[in-house]
Formats: sequence, C-alpha cells, structure tokens
Amino acid sequence: MRGLARRCSDHDRHPAGNAGRSHARPAPTRIRRPLARALAAAGLCLLLLLQTFAGLGTALAQSTTKGPSGFPVPRFVSLKSERVNVRIGPTLEHRIGWTYVRAGLPVEIVQEFENWRRIRDWQGEEGWVFHSLLSGRRTALVTPWEQSGTTPLRAEPRSDARLVAELGPNVLANVGSCREGWCRISGEKFAGWIDQTRLFGVYPDETVE
Repeated sequence: MRGLARRCSDHDRHPAGNAGRSHARPAPTRIRRPLARALAAAGLCLLLLLQTFAGLGTALAQSTTKGPSGFPVPRFVSLKSERVNVRIGPTLEHRIGWTYVRAGLPVEIVQEFENWRRIRDWQGEEGWVFHSLLSGRRTALVTPWEQSGTTPLRAEPRSDARLVAELGPNVLANVGSCREGWCRISGEKFAGWIDQTRLFGVYPDETVE
C-alpha cells in the first residue's frame, strides 16, 4: 500500500502516510515555486479581465452546471502525468505556482477557461492546468485531512462486514464504484469497500459506476 507525502517545498518533505498493517511508502507529490503566492493576486486580476472580454465572467462560470467542455463543473478527475505544472492563470505566460510529481492524484475541477482547467487539491489550493494533463480516471486519497489514525476497508459495503485492511491517511487508491455511501477501491495489495466520506476524490453523495 502506497502512502503519500503531503507536500514538497523548495526542499522535499516526506511525512509518511500510514497504509495500515504494512508501512506506507511516502512519495513526493508537489514542488512549490518561489513567489507564486505573491503573484497570485496579480494573476487573478488578469484572469478576471480576460474572462470579462471573453464573456465568461467568474460568477457565470460558477452558476452553470456544465463548462465549455460539456462536462459538469465542479467534478473530480486525476492527474495523467508524473509531472504536472500548475500555473497561477490560464495561459502558458502565467508563472508556474507549483508542480505535482505523482500521476494519479485526485483533483477537483472548479472552473474551465478554453483548454484550461482550474483545479483544487486536497489541501484546498487552486491553480490552472492544461486539459491534456488531466484524466477522467477516478482516484481518491484516504483521509488526507488527518495526521494519524486508520480507516477500515471492508469486504462488503456495510459497516459490519469482514475487515480487509486498515488504511492510513494519504493512501492513494483507484475508485471502482460508489453507491449508498460506500466506495469500492483498490490499490497496491488491497481492495475492498470504504466509507465514502473518508475519501478525497468523490463527493459524499455521488454515485460512481
């Protein structure tokens, strides 16, 4: 079972995730870029100006159920590449705020602008990614908002079912299906059903086929 480092700054940091009965293997997932926060406000102002001229104001984008792509907004997707640059605005001219360095991480698309997608990660930070770097494959992180503890993985979608494993925070899993508050997930050496509210990568009441 593979764990997940919460963040990499200018120097990689590796707080290990707990994958239950066996030790999780931490992996760097993100590299921060200097001055990104300082430039975020300026980038946002430019973005709003561009959207005004294009007829895609922020308020309108947030009030619709479908983006320009025809898909729902918001929605969960995953990172397609091992290295994904996140920019502070929806053009290649905008500065890179940080870089994800692990494929498969779940992110939430909260806005679309032409071929760019504004994403939100498990820590609530947002930035812009080119659409081709994202995949419709559904993945999830187990309780990335917690520092310790475990979540039971069951053989069937009910709380009294046989215990298969105990997954620690930041374990990355593939999402097979979700229904009635339970999700079927799988990963390195584990598979089973987990409480849907314990995942980042699916909505609490979402049905996944």
